[in-house]
Amino acid sequence: MSHSDFSFTVGSRLNETAAATDSSGKEFLGRTGTIATPHGEIQTPAFIAVGTKATVKAVLPESMAGLGAQALLSNAYHLYLQPGPEIVDAAGGLSQFMNWRGPTFTDSGGFQVMSLGSGFKKVINMDAVDNSGADDRVAAGRERLAHIDDDGVWFKSHLDGSRHRFTPEVSMQVQHQLGADIMFAFDELTTLHNSRGYQENALERTRLWAERCITEHEKLTVERAEKPYQALFGVIQGAQYEDLRRKACRDLGAMDFDGFGLGGALEKENLGTIVRWCCEELPEDKPKHLLGISEPDDIFVAIENGADTFDCVSPTRVARNSAFYTPYGRKNLSNAKYKRDFGPLMEGCDCYACANYSRAYIHHLFKAKEMVSATLISIHNERFVVKMVDDARKAIDDGSFFDFKAETLGNYYTP
Repeated sequence: MSHSDFSFTVGSRLNETAAATDSSGKEFLGRTGTIATPHGEIQTPAFIAVGTKATVKAVLPESMAGLGAQALLSNAYHLYLQPGPEIVDAAGGLSQFMNWRGPTFTDSGGFQVMSLGSGFKKVINMDAVDNSGADDRVAAGRERLAHIDDDGVWFKSHLDGSRHRFTPEVSMQVQHQLGADIMFAFDELTTLHNSRGYQENALERTRLWAERCITEHEKLTVERAEKPYQALFGVIQGAQYEDLRRKACRDLGAMDFDGFGLGGALEKENLGTIVRWCCEELPEDKPKHLLGISEPDDIFVAIENGADTFDCVSPTRVARNSAFYTPYGRKNLSNAKYKRDFGPLMEGCDCYACANYSRAYIHHLFKAKEMVSATLISIHNERFVVKMVDDARKAIDDGSFFDFKAETLGNYYTP
């Protein structure tokens, strides 16, 4: 279902540009590219900052533009509950509503709804090995707030306990009203707690939901023809199982999606392997978005293995706990040693916070519980990740990717 308002063009290929600098003999799937949307282009690889409730927490959209963010991702579940998709639609869509002039993404709401189901909220334990009897597992002290069936999901609002129903059709209707440039199909999130049998059932459910999402998307695209075209990405599940991941990619890759999201449970040490499985199977000429990563080592391994874009809440979440990124790892600004440190958060950083404020001042703001402390560190952290990915993209083009990776990770993870 391609449309003139949306396209993806592949640029440089890592395997070609890095041949002289990497001796492993491995064929890398990483590449640069350009995603064209009704609200502008995204140069890939790109980090997509998360603005869950139509705002990047503590940061103005103008500041996000100023630090170089190319696109923002908001959450369909949260915006469905508050203020409601009809409000965003009446405002002219997500970009207009939040005064962000660039491209936008919305996820399907599946992650939030499913994680509510097991009560793990925003953190789903990916370390489980013994998954016997785990399909009904609920986090300690939590209530199961969602119940899944073949047609969709019943869930309770985390805001007021009211009961709601999400189906593939409802997710598409909500996301069309939100009006993002790129949407994701409704899928069932599983965790590594789940049994192999459950993973298989959930994969088939997600396949059938993907077909229903496409049908509803086509219908709504015609009905809302006066609106800019919204691209639809299918979401690949399958946990840590190679055969399930590859099957999901072949199934959804044959459908009329504009791109793909790589989602679900995956162990950190297998992240690159799983991304590679998916990118080997999926259509090469369509973009792939890896959902929910921002650690430098994860970003580099994702890029190497074919991910074009990725998102994560981490830069602003850790900022609210006074953590800031530097080339030599993440530091905690609450430490007493910063009380009289009048240098910037990071020497050489060109962000607004580093250009105008000292570690001592922002340390004081945290101790005084002033809200602008989170704003300043969030601006810096988002800039740090955005620039790192921008520099990785340039390094693919000029053939220095592996040198850049070795230097960046060597510095960041040195004790």
